[in-house]
Amino acid sequence: MSAPPPASTSRLDLLRFLERVQVQDLQRTRDRTAAEEHPIAAQGERRPAAPPPEWLIEHGIGTGRLPARVHTGQCWDTRTRCKPATADQARRALAEGVSACPHCRPDTALGLLD
Repeated sequence: MSAPPPASTSRLDLLRFLERVQVQDLQRTRDRTAAEEHPIAAQGERRPAAPPPEWLIEHGIGTGRLPARVHTGQCWDTRTRCKPATADQARRALAEGVSACPHCRPDTALGLLD
């Protein structure tokens, strides 16, 4: 337990001491609140993610990196060698003999096959 205050301490001195302690506690609370709000505010400033491309062209391995397959943008079988493409680029690649992904069937989605 704490010792009682000296007899020379007045009630007014005790109240002023209590006020200083409470002001310090309030400042600590405000600092912690601000620290919690900072990451939340930073998340709000992020740009929304770009929508996925509608078509992808997968390129082969090697120095030439020729197109290997065409995919729809939602295909689950894409790899890191895929680049976004327009519908015209995807149609052109399929017309030039690039394989269509057997899973997402971009040739059917583009109306090249029924």
